[in-house]
Amino acid sequence: MILKYIARASSQRDELYGSDALSSCQVDQWLETATGIVSGATLEAQCVALNDYLALRTFLVGYSLTLADLAVWGQLQGSPLWKKIRTGGKVPHLARWFSFCSEVPQVRAAVEELESLGKKGGPGAAGGKAAAAGNAAGDAKKGAAAGGDSAAAANGGGDSGGSFDIGLPGAVEGKVVTRFPPEPSGYLHIGHAKAALLNQYFADMYKGKLLVRFDDTNPSKEKDEFVENIMKDIADLGLRYDRLTYTSDYFPQLLELGEKLIRAGIMYADDTPVEQMREQRMKSIESACRGRSVEENLRIWEEMKAGSEVGLANAMRFKMDMKSVNGTMRDPVAFRCNLSHHWRTGNKYKVYPTYDCACPFVDAVEGVTHALRTSEYRDREEQYYWILSAYQKIWPGLPNVHIWDYSRLNFVNTVLSKRKLTWFVETGRVEGWNDPRMPTVQGILRRGMRIEALKEFIISQGASKNITFQEWDKIWTINKKLIDPVCPRHTAVEEEGKVLLTLEDGPAESEVVVVPRHKKYPPAGKKAVTRARQLWIEQVDAATLKEGEEVTLMEWGNAIIKTITRDPATGAVTALSGSLNLDGDVKKTRLKLTWLAAVPQCEVVQLQLVDFDYLINKKKVEEDDNFMDLVNNATRFEKLAIGDPNMRTLQKGDILQLERKGYYIVDEPYGVKGAGRPIVLFCIPDGRTKNMTKGNAAQ
Repeated sequence: MILKYIARASSQRDELYGSDALSSCQVDQWLETATGIVSGATLEAQCVALNDYLALRTFLVGYSLTLADLAVWGQLQGSPLWKKIRTGGKVPHLARWFSFCSEVPQVRAAVEELESLGKKGGPGAAGGKAAAAGNAAGDAKKGAAAGGDSAAAANGGGDSGGSFDIGLPGAVEGKVVTRFPPEPSGYLHIGHAKAALLNQYFADMYKGKLLVRFDDTNPSKEKDEFVENIMKDIADLGLRYDRLTYTSDYFPQLLELGEKLIRAGIMYADDTPVEQMREQRMKSIESACRGRSVEENLRIWEEMKAGSEVGLANAMRFKMDMKSVNGTMRDPVAFRCNLSHHWRTGNKYKVYPTYDCACPFVDAVEGVTHALRTSEYRDREEQYYWILSAYQKIWPGLPNVHIWDYSRLNFVNTVLSKRKLTWFVETGRVEGWNDPRMPTVQGILRRGMRIEALKEFIISQGASKNITFQEWDKIWTINKKLIDPVCPRHTAVEEEGKVLLTLEDGPAESEVVVVPRHKKYPPAGKKAVTRARQLWIEQVDAATLKEGEEVTLMEWGNAIIKTITRDPATGAVTALSGSLNLDGDVKKTRLKLTWLAAVPQCEVVQLQLVDFDYLINKKKVEEDDNFMDLVNNATRFEKLAIGDPNMRTLQKGDILQLERKGYYIVDEPYGVKGAGRPIVLFCIPDGRTKNMTKGNAAQ
């Protein structure tokens, strides 16, 4: 009652209490439900029910935080048994939802206020919790809305691989700045998508800013093509960044910084051969060049900037700690020469900073407060802070940056290393970076993944620090739930071995009926179905038929099979005859057959049905594996088929279901490459584990 009063009196009534009558009614129902959530024997069962409800939702009502969420959250927050249930692993979706609500800054402030009041003898019962939550309700609504676009993408679903239990260290609302720094040396893959969306999530959560910065410090690998396609991927992911920058914007300052580091004795020139340098670092052996004078280092620095023979033989290294147990602290390279044409600055520069050298400086200069990195770089955190501290001593005013790590997104039968993905492209084992077998954003979208499903899966993983290998079936299951309710249905019959069924009492003249493309989704439109005396059916269906058996012809009615003619040598069915039995009960037949009229009036279209397998044949690729030994040699499978004439209107990227075959996406529509060319359809995995390999791969 307290929450109802506060909501109705609030200037944000529509946002907190629902913007329409239905939403308000649902909020009321949840407020009543919340009063029945008590810490007792029934709590676990109630939590399981809530978990099931939130499996495909981010919020209890609609697409934003309402009083329904606050009320249920408040009851769970006050239950001593909730923590035990939450950590038991049985309610991952409820735990995710609870964590999100808890991390809304205003809700967190309400909890702190409540705890303070409790210590002073203030309201500590359920009514106190409701009042504290209510006092913060308006602001909580705003805080949740800031993260709503990213969080709403979650809608539950997928594997609950993690949550957002822990906020960013030292985060101040309105001042948080995160950054997504892709290197333009390839297209974005699904791991990059997780990084991008997490940075967006936390920027929204704290009402901060997201920066996108191209880390273009290696001209040997970078291309305009990669920049253009990364920008396309960013747009597809729906990132809302505040500023787009390039590390190359800061080359002048970084070169100035390099000279200052040399003068301060923090950096030295080293011409030790690469392999020898690597071995010395492994064994903690100091380079003979470590003691070079400042003057000599400055002279070589000028040679490096000029790209001379002497300069090319040297690299600039940070003078850290060669005895450190942390290998990343053993004098890493800071600058190296490269005479390749830079995609943006041309041949202006001959010396470039490494990522480890440039990143702390540019992060600080751009005001990044929190640098999110995958946990595989945890050893480099000490190095990052050392370098930033060194910069702060010679470049006054540089602020601190917090590093916050999370687990890398790994998938079974998949490699995400850009070096390895580049190998697949350059060796011609795939068509390119957008090949549907590639785990790139463009690859999986071309395979039929909806961007909403991709976002939903990634956000459902949360910010867990646990390293796991995800099954592809989870993300494809989410995808199926999005496409199945809306995609149109069509019919296809495989060319090989197709069989002619002659209906003795079929229509003398073919007839056309108009039916929905999706019986439960009218916006999918309608299609024309031609009925005739002779029909094409698939060999796989014909082979299972028996004489005298009653079957159902989909979109028509029942028929009785009378005769079956087989090839004496192979046993394959070559012809069928039967008669209609339109009064028959479709619920009692064993087989529901797809078919196409075998008459000129039914101008079927040619189809090429394409399926895929994993590029890698080992489920979990280890660090010491030679991935080239694990490559599948056969990963693309094609079948020819005929399809109903309505498929002529399909466009590239359209998703459909071929009855009794599965889901497909149009890669090449009708007539796109001239008459006679088949429509090319890529099979979309539906998430069923048994269909995820041997021509039904997720990659």
